Amino acid sequence: MPSSTTAGTPPSTDDASLSHGLKQRHLSMIALGGVIGAGLFVGSGAGIAAAGPSIVVAYALSGVLVMLVMRMLGEMSAAYPSSGSFSAHAERAIGPWAGFTAGWSFWVLLCTAVGLEGIGAAKIVSGWLPGTPEWAWVALFMVVFCGTNLAAVKNFGEFEFWFAALKVGAITLFLVLGVLAILGILPGTDSPGASHLTDFLPNGGEGLVIGLLASVFAYGGLETVTIAAAESENPVKGVASAVRTAMWRIALFYIGSMAVIVTLVPWDSEAVVEKGPYVAALDELGIPGAGQLMNVVVLVALLSAMNANIYGASRIAYSLVERGQGPKGLGRVSGGVPRIAVLASSVFGFLCVLLSYWRPDDVFPWLLNMIGAVILAVWIFIAVSQLRLRRRLERESPEKLAVRMWAFPLLTWVALAGMAAVFVLMAREPDTRVQLYSTGGMVLVLAAVGYGWQRARAKQ
Repeated sequence: MPSSTTAGTPPSTDDASLSHGLKQRHLSMIALGGVIGAGLFVGSGAGIAAAGPSIVVAYALSGVLVMLVMRMLGEMSAAYPSSGSFSAHAERAIGPWAGFTAGWSFWVLLCTAVGLEGIGAAKIVSGWLPGTPEWAWVALFMVVFCGTNLAAVKNFGEFEFWFAALKVGAITLFLVLGVLAILGILPGTDSPGASHLTDFLPNGGEGLVIGLLASVFAYGGLETVTIAAAESENPVKGVASAVRTAMWRIALFYIGSMAVIVTLVPWDSEAVVEKGPYVAALDELGIPGAGQLMNVVVLVALLSAMNANIYGASRIAYSLVERGQGPKGLGRVSGGVPRIAVLASSVFGFLCVLLSYWRPDDVFPWLLNMIGAVILAVWIFIAVSQLRLRRRLERESPEKLAVRMWAFPLLTWVALAGMAAVFVLMAREPDTRVQLYSTGGMVLVLAAVGYGWQRARAKQ
């Protein structure tokens, strides 16, 4: 239940019960590899099919928005390190109802994503081993990563370190091979030149809009590094380093790889959607076994996302309970780990998997629509919180501004305008309109509950 904390009264954000077992190398690699998510490998094919070569513009535009959001979040997280991240910042800046709404909506998003990533990973493995049930693979992955997160936080850090190292290595090699092929100096391949880029907007502005919406949600998951920073050896240094390098990571891994793919492969190739854009590009180069190797990388990306989302969901839940905004049982810490929160998040994720089998035509689609625009709602809380906290920090604790938002407050308002524009675009598209309304309904219900509890506690 929400505490009586009001805007202006800092919530507890020192996370004293949690361990600080994440080393700087863990945090650095989580920041580097966290930008290479399952959304990039799996979801970008549909965006390319809709936008064609203009997908590069779509990823660049949404990338600018994400960089602004991460800079704002980095400023607040460096000043107030907390496993609650933006939820704790929203409570501090706006009030308990805002922290409650942002935190629990994001928890639902992360837990559902755990289930979706488990399903995606199981499809890959069952494709390699025909006849094996997908649900059994999902259950195995759940057990492994639930166990990893129940142990010391350094185990999570080690898993993510090596997962991230593999992803970074693979996508770097992909970019090198792609650039060599484009330049015509990769043995056994002919440069396509600009032959695949002539029809830059094949489906007009509508196609670009669809690609833009797909690219916005592909960036989800970057927030994990600010959650993890609270359990690192030096939270302020870790957040500052991760945020300051966000620009080149987004430009290289997202925008750069989209540019390579649409240059190498015709945008309307069926393989882009069926096999995935990265596998299609490697098959186009004719490198033996490269496509299957990329499937291994996609599997790793999905498993990495499962691991990170169980971690993130458990820490968000723990922080909410610590601030009096959830069932006390979820806040129990043992060995520096909120183990009940880990179990609850994993069980919710597996329940989503079961719903995909039990109720694939009604309940499961409703759940997916409900989380469709949560990340945008969270970004709005981040921007509004930063607008309010920056003034307070400059007045009361300027020494805490280890990371500063660029051109404040102008770019914060630009980011808010960009988010509003994405909402308008979602309302125009039939496929995303239902997501917008479903997410809006969930957020409004949570806000009403949080505000009601805030008022009730204030009267006590």
